[in-house]
Amino acid sequence: MKPLSIAGAALLALFSTLAPASAQEAPAPQPIELHHQIRGEGPPLVLLHGAFMTIETNWAGSLAELAKTNKVIAVELQGHGRTADRDGALSHEAMADDVTRLLDKLGVEKASVLGYSMGGNVALQMALRHPDRVERLVVVSAAASDKGLAAGHKEMVQHLSADMFAGTPIVGEYQKLSPKPDFPGLVAKIKQLELKPFDLTAELKAVKAPTLLIAGDADVVTLSHLAEMHAALGGHANGDVNGPSRAQMLVLPGTTHMGVFAYPAKAQQVAAAANAFLSAPAPK
Repeated sequence: MKPLSIAGAALLALFSTLAPASAQEAPAPQPIELHHQIRGEGPPLVLLHGAFMTIETNWAGSLAELAKTNKVIAVELQGHGRTADRDGALSHEAMADDVTRLLDKLGVEKASVLGYSMGGNVALQMALRHPDRVERLVVVSAAASDKGLAAGHKEMVQHLSADMFAGTPIVGEYQKLSPKPDFPGLVAKIKQLELKPFDLTAELKAVKAPTLLIAGDADVVTLSHLAEMHAALGGHANGDVNGPSRAQMLVLPGTTHMGVFAYPAKAQQVAAAANAFLSAPAPK
């Protein structure tokens, strides 16, 4: 995967930082079979990509590093890559349930989860909906509230259309991999998902898993919201007095939302930080 192609994929993934509102419970969606690939040996680590992305476009620069010390289970979520879509709207909750069913199928009782952008929101939902299945959590470039997104983001999403993607590697990969391609339909679903207001910040207090938050200093997620998430997840200051925090935070300098995984050096930095966090003793 050339850096330019990865950059294009990551650019589109920035549209996936929004989580659905929790207003009214929709009927349970039909289960689907998730395409997945397993690499490496060690403790299980689930990888969840951003919107419009695949295993290859999201993790090309980091999968090999992550697989050195983990049994990586890289997943393609509903309607993405080689995983089919289903009737009804996209939902981070439903996708979290899909991944949990995959763990059941694989006989994995508990796994750490690393999610980027849309995948980060799915990872948070896994930790909230299936807390006993999540060992540790790495959330990259995902917000817990639409109030924590950079100014102008929603306006950009409102103008999103399938025509904007014409001729991009994303469309080519989608047409090649999708079992039943309907790219305009996927764009419409992601747009609908992202324009719903939401705020999960208070709910983060219920997350049991130690969590590492990662974002760029010029990300779609604002730094003030990242700090708010860190505190809600149990992060605190003055570790010399209070001891290590159960929530950690890494801000990548000179890094945009799409830049987190678009460039090999950044992707390697994320992978190294994730590996260090996943292998460290659990904070008391």
